[in-house]
Amino acid sequence: MGEVVDLCEDYRLSEDEAYDGVPCVFYNILLHNRKTCVGKIDLRLKMDERMYYFGHVGYYVNFIHRGKNYAYHACKLLFKIARKEFGMEELIITCSPDNIASYKTLVKLGGEYLETVNVPADHELYRRNERVKCIFRFKL
Repeated sequence: MGEVVDLCEDYRLSEDEAYDGVPCVFYNILLHNRKTCVGKIDLRLKMDERMYYFGHVGYYVNFIHRGKNYAYHACKLLFKIARKEFGMEELIITCSPDNIASYKTLVKLGGEYLETVNVPADHELYRRNERVKCIFRFKL
């Protein structure tokens, strides 16, 4: 699938199955042509005002595999899937400003920085102590 990593679909949640009503597809990030899982990435298939703070994409790279640009390569593959399989034309991806690695990944991916916003006090991210988000848009 990729040159550095591959994405292997793990599972899907429909709107009815997801606890928050947002259909998602979850993938394992595997080292290319190997079964070594280095992280996870998911694609959220719905965008509204609440989801703007979450974004369409969430990813996590296991601690021992960080610093190798795996999130960058996984996002590049996910962008192709989002466009081809789901007909998406753009994605919103967010990160906390203190997450320097994610911020650098989003810049390297060529995202258009839109804004840095305060998360509303009634939002579930706020309750998780995520108070500020940097918002990027990616044209697919």
